[in-house]
Amino acid sequence: MKVRYRAAAGIAVLSLAVAACGGGGGETNQPNAEQSQQAQQAMTQTPAISINPIPYEQVKEGGTLTLAIGQWPSQWNPAHVDGNQADTADMLDPILPQLLMADENATFTPNPDYVTDVKNETVDGKQVVTYTLNDKAQWSDGTPITWKDLEGAWKAANGSNDKYKPASTDGWKQIESVEQGDSEKVAVVTFSKPYLEWEGLFNRGTFHLVPAKHLETPEKFDNDYLQKIPVTAGPFKVEKIDEGTKTLSLVRDDNWWGRKPKLDKIIFRGIESPEAQVNAFANGEIDGVEIPSGAPAELKRAKEVPNVDIRKALSPDWRHFTVNNQSEILKDKNVRHAVAYAINRDAVTQSDLKDMDWPIQTLGNHVFMNNHKGYVDNSGDLGKYNPEKAKQLLDQAGWKLDGQVRKKDGKELSLRFVIPTGTPVSQSEGELAQAMLQEVGIKVNIQAVPLDKFFNDYIIKGDFDLTPFSWIGTPLPIGSLAQIYKTGSDSNFPKGSDPAVDAAIDAAVAETDPAKAIELANAADKLIWDQVHTIPLYQRPNIQATKKTLANWGARGYKYLDYTEVGFTG
Repeated sequence: MKVRYRAAAGIAVLSLAVAACGGGGGETNQPNAEQSQQAQQAMTQTPAISINPIPYEQVKEGGTLTLAIGQWPSQWNPAHVDGNQADTADMLDPILPQLLMADENATFTPNPDYVTDVKNETVDGKQVVTYTLNDKAQWSDGTPITWKDLEGAWKAANGSNDKYKPASTDGWKQIESVEQGDSEKVAVVTFSKPYLEWEGLFNRGTFHLVPAKHLETPEKFDNDYLQKIPVTAGPFKVEKIDEGTKTLSLVRDDNWWGRKPKLDKIIFRGIESPEAQVNAFANGEIDGVEIPSGAPAELKRAKEVPNVDIRKALSPDWRHFTVNNQSEILKDKNVRHAVAYAINRDAVTQSDLKDMDWPIQTLGNHVFMNNHKGYVDNSGDLGKYNPEKAKQLLDQAGWKLDGQVRKKDGKELSLRFVIPTGTPVSQSEGELAQAMLQEVGIKVNIQAVPLDKFFNDYIIKGDFDLTPFSWIGTPLPIGSLAQIYKTGSDSNFPKGSDPAVDAAIDAAVAETDPAKAIELANAADKLIWDQVHTIPLYQRPNIQATKKTLANWGARGYKYLDYTEVGFTG
């Protein structure tokens, strides 16, 4: 199962899977040079995409595609921090606009169904992006999609009104105006500062476009898409949202102006556990299922299903532990450093990826994945398992060993490792962290909280000390810096705050030379490692088990899916 959380450059996801608890705190499990080289080689051999690409004309007319999602959303507004889950984004892809589309090489092109032309220019020393909208593009209530809808998205997400709760302000706050061009179908977006990753705006890279009238006040922003989807604009429309069975049913929209979709219907079913999802796939109830990390039994089970196709691809997604910088004990950076030294990242990675037919390689970067041209291992000393160093730092911080647990001023050094219920991989990670931290005198209590409340009631509110989940990235990774790590961002869940980190992020995000931007992003990453905001574990597998006849769907990597061409070949 997966719970995903989307924004300017990332979506958070929880993998619900079974992970063996091997590699306890006392074992180093450090990969040797040969193993690391083999993992890197395997990474280079993993494809960028695996979706069974079939020309539109050869896809069968009709049919129903049924898919599973892990967490059922209550907030369907994709711009809202509470609606920023990737499961939600997947369900919105067929029914809401995306102005630009990315391919498997992370190259963006205008989506002609919504945009007939896009120009990125420098005018009077400022970056200006002009979007010419398709004359036929309209919302499902019959009103046209105009420049006002782009303006509404910007006003809601630019951070100027703190009553709005956007997932990220990055990119949006760099815009100084959105104005009408030659007609209401032309939007002129002027940036106050250059923004390299402008292509990620107005699509799933940030959030899908919704009508401006539903964003025009903070109250509408919060409530108009709460437990409902009032307006759409895509090849499909909502037939029914069933809260009881946690099912979203989509059907073709007869008013769609673009290429007719091949499918008659798409059904998304809420199924929480990976075991239940794979069983549903094996029973023919769903047509494709993600196999998350730490789920070797589910992968084996899926492989045994007749006429199955296991599709794998590299993706910008990664698993990590988030470390609350503002909790009472972890406010002390020395204690956070001690936690980082005490966590054996290699052991957790090996446990999660064991028998997953995936390269076992620990991640050393918060921004770029192992296969990205900008990747540098910036983990340094803090990325290495060193319990003796952890003990020294705790002693220096005044936390003295008293029996098996350290104490200071009579208080135990005790941390809460918050996980969602029904998440075996998170439970396993918690048990591993518990054993590792116990070795240096830190007590860890694993707290399982309701799955549907995990993000909204605990992570977003900062009610945790340590917690595991995954960020689901986009083709534009530098935007994740401000979203996840900058002071004040609603998606900066551990509330990390460091002026040096903020300045480094601003420099990277404002840089227009791609090579220089990568260099600056890596400089920021080194500071984030030192902050111990997040402890990266590994680049997350993108493994999908599907029916062999399912076309143009699967392990998509960086690609945005076109649901008009998704369907079956037989």
